[in-house]
Amino acid sequence: MGTYSNSSFIFPGEPSFSIVIPAKNESASIGSLVRQIKGNYPSAQVLVIDDGSTDNTFAEAQGSGAEVVRHPRSLGNGAAIKTGARKAKGEVIVFMDADGQHDPADIPKLLEKISEGYYMVVGARSSRSQASFGRRIANGFYNRLASVMTGYRILDLTSGFRAVKARRFRKFLYLLPNGFSYPTTSTMAFFRAGFPVAYVPIQAGKRQGKSKIRLLHDGARFFLIILKIGALFSPMRFFLPISLFLFSSGTGLYAYNYVTQGRFTNMSLLLFMSALFTFLIGILSEQISSLHYRGIEGSPGEPG
Repeated sequence: MGTYSNSSFIFPGEPSFSIVIPAKNESASIGSLVRQIKGNYPSAQVLVIDDGSTDNTFAEAQGSGAEVVRHPRSLGNGAAIKTGARKAKGEVIVFMDADGQHDPADIPKLLEKISEGYYMVVGARSSRSQASFGRRIANGFYNRLASVMTGYRILDLTSGFRAVKARRFRKFLYLLPNGFSYPTTSTMAFFRAGFPVAYVPIQAGKRQGKSKIRLLHDGARFFLIILKIGALFSPMRFFLPISLFLFSSGTGLYAYNYVTQGRFTNMSLLLFMSALFTFLIGILSEQISSLHYRGIEGSPGEPG
């Protein structure tokens, strides 16, 4: 298990940990961010993944001392995360945004929790850190929905500031989308695999530049992603409530028709059959879901 000092998180081998920063058109902030990280954590590997930027992001990051991997065209935030995870040399990977929202001074908070045995530690933003009232409402809704789907309390589903055990995280790379939903997918995957996940409070700053996430368009997409991920990672939590709703509707309709007309209708039968098929689909999906975790699940006491 690692130990923590003021400037570095010590693991056997060098570098002790890697910091991966996906960046697209972040020339205004990436240089100062990298210099601050290099000054505070000189032993850390700093990787900037330039996701097809059309500005000076590559030159700014490289000139500031970071290792830079450049995508020839924009592949998406999730694709940049996967590239960074594959290139990282540390036993622990810290992911953070390039837009200045995440304070490098908070990195020790994440690493300290990793040293306690957690496999993933997420920087949970306070409500005051959200960019707008609408985004606060949306993130609160997503957190509650994901908590229901996983059975665990999720404080910040979409935070891009997190530390992970590299070996564990790489096992889920094939599940991660290339878009902006990698935090959602990775969090729910770790919970489903039974890996310990912790949250530490952070205060996110104001981003430099314009956000690339559109609230209405990407909000609807995040909602669908949570449902799809829930169906993949916790199928019975998704299908069982639907099955119970259909069964209850069929029972209620049957009782109403029996009292008022003294007969059993085809609609009641259809609802009962739908409830049964939905339940069976949930059982089958649960079995399929377990196949994703063969060879991934391990005891929390095992080395990361």
